[in-house]
Amino acid sequence: MFNIVLFNPQIPYNTGAIGRLCVNAGATLHLVKPLGFDISEKAVKRAGLDYWDKLNLIVWESVEEFLESVDINRCYFATTKTQKNYFEAKFQKGDYIIFGSETKGIDETILNKYKDRCITIPMTKNGRSLNLAISCGIILYEAIRQNFKDFK
Repeated sequence: MFNIVLFNPQIPYNTGAIGRLCVNAGATLHLVKPLGFDISEKAVKRAGLDYWDKLNLIVWESVEEFLESVDINRCYFATTKTQKNYFEAKFQKGDYIIFGSETKGIDETILNKYKDRCITIPMTKNGRSLNLAISCGIILYEAIRQNFKDFK
């Protein structure tokens, strides 16, 4: 139904939890290299529990390869560096919701190039970011809510 994309994820537990989220939400998980871990690592499988073998997983060799292969008009870039809230986006089945690494986020060159495709999760001034898996869940389930009649 939807695509969750992780550019250069660093923490295997987050990726495992996001994999489990994707299985339960019917989403495809795209991992874009370089990865900060081996995807066969026990930590990823442990966080994903017995869901990892049910995951629709696509691994890309680079950010450039991914961006050249998809329709940018179907992409949303999650970042703290925009004012457009995620609930203002009009998600459609098949869209790509893209997240950067836990330590660096999405490269600012990409964010600047696709400013109109950037979305954020509103937070108080006391925080600077949320956990990656939590962020994926928040935005993915808003996309599902907007398209619930098509959810299976």
